[in-house]
Amino acid sequence: MDLFTIENLLTLMMLTLLQAVLGFDNLLYISLESQRVEKSRQASLRKLGIGIAVVLRLVLLFVLMKLIQYFQDPILQFNWEGIAQGNFNIHSLIVLLGGVFIMYTAMKEIWHMLSLEDEMHLKTKPQSFNKILTMVVIMNLVFSFDSILSAMALTDNYVIMAIAIIISSGLMIWMADGVAAFLQKNRMYEVLGLFVLFIVGIMLISEGGHLAHLKFFTFPITPMSKTTFYFILAILVIVEVVQSKYAKKLSKLKIEEHQD
Repeated sequence: MDLFTIENLLTLMMLTLLQAVLGFDNLLYISLESQRVEKSRQASLRKLGIGIAVVLRLVLLFVLMKLIQYFQDPILQFNWEGIAQGNFNIHSLIVLLGGVFIMYTAMKEIWHMLSLEDEMHLKTKPQSFNKILTMVVIMNLVFSFDSILSAMALTDNYVIMAIAIIISSGLMIWMADGVAAFLQKNRMYEVLGLFVLFIVGIMLISEGGHLAHLKFFTFPITPMSKTTFYFILAILVIVEVVQSKYAKKLSKLKIEEHQD
């Protein structure tokens, strides 16, 4: 009965909102990755990928609550005087590797779009369903670390955190098809999405570098805040909208000139 207190209900609302906000970049990644499989199986991949990740996220939450100290204990250290130094733990390595992988994925897809051989990515052969599903689940877990650790800072009640994860994941499943459909109908925004993913990779690398206390030439790596990320995202969207409208006006003027 202690579960249904006003304090716990308010905490649940805050955690659900937190999970939803922090899960936006994850949702974007899933929507873009799902387009790499056969069209008839894309919706299934999104739902199955998020569903499996929910179960693993609940397991991860339980493990982190029991073994949090082991994830924070240093496992690798180096100190090159005046050049570079770092102090890595499991948490920082996972976040760093996740950031590198997302940046690699975004740059690879951007390169494919620019490649004449791939004809703007439209004729690329569908990839293995199981391969993309595995990538979606793994990256979902990478994105989970920050949101779970943020949740643990608000409460130590496993049930409250688990409910918040389930609700936010349900929202992701509900929104995934809509986001994917929007990107498919508006191909120009797919490029924007890939550059947003690139920035997500930078954000994760900066976070991992901060967790590892990385310094280069005595300058410490500082993490990119979520506020900064959303500000950059807003600027990118505004630039894309303005550029799109400007391009349409130029096209209209050219047509009128030819008619004259």
